[in-house]
Amino acid sequence: MTGFGLAEASEGPFRARVELRSVNHRYLQTKLRLPSELSELESKLEGLVKRSLARGSVTVTVRVERDLAAGDVSVNHEIARRYAKEFQSLRGELGEGALLTAGELAQLPGVVEVSSREGSRGNESKVVLRALKAAIDDLLGSREAEGESMERDLRKNLAAVERLRVRIAKRMPSVVRARQRDLSKRVAALMDQRGPYDGELAREISVLADKLDVSEEVVRLESHVERMSSQLDKGGELGRQLDFLVQEMFREGNTIGSKCNDAKVAHMVVDLKTHIERMREQVQNIE
Repeated sequence: MTGFGLAEASEGPFRARVELRSVNHRYLQTKLRLPSELSELESKLEGLVKRSLARGSVTVTVRVERDLAAGDVSVNHEIARRYAKEFQSLRGELGEGALLTAGELAQLPGVVEVSSREGSRGNESKVVLRALKAAIDDLLGSREAEGESMERDLRKNLAAVERLRVRIAKRMPSVVRARQRDLSKRVAALMDQRGPYDGELAREISVLADKLDVSEEVVRLESHVERMSSQLDKGGELGRQLDFLVQEMFREGNTIGSKCNDAKVAHMVVDLKTHIERMREQVQNIE
């Protein structure tokens, strides 16, 4: 499910800002974007996300700021000299643009080093985790609002499936009887020269006509619809259960379409599968 979460936390001179962006995905994927000095927190942050979310492609972005005191910042003169020397060698090709100011040098990796005060790293980790928990809560709030909208649409499509199922169930008996009459007429015409056909042949015709009967598929489809409706009423983490039920509905719809050669029922099956396909796209993103 899609959603966005944002939170900040601070303690003393340290501040952490965490953003979570979630897009639809059948499973849970987590992408972390952390400052290099927080790389040791990667497993903890990922574990917290996995305990809180079940589905979605989630991007976690962590930004930190520190109010620096004397001794917190140092300049690596050796690395700065190397940068300056390399750019000086490009002066012939690039002209004066190859020269760097001190401010530009400070932006390059490794030139400015920021050191945490002794004993502060543990507190900083706690601040980041606290910000992440708050951002997750914010994300869940936005996803809950989307979930309510998605539930309404699921129920709308589910009701359409049930209406079509009822229409198919009402029409099929007349389809089977018409098919049986058609078979009987065709066989009678073929055997007209030999007189009336016997009872065994009549039974075979009945069997052939019954093969068009989709009453079992219609009953199973009704059961799946009822089960899905009750699961939506129940709430909670239903994504995988609903995914399975929709797959079963699609299977029954395919069977009905393949067994019946009635044009009106075929049109109903097309509409039926359209609504089921809409639900299938949605439930893959529900937790």
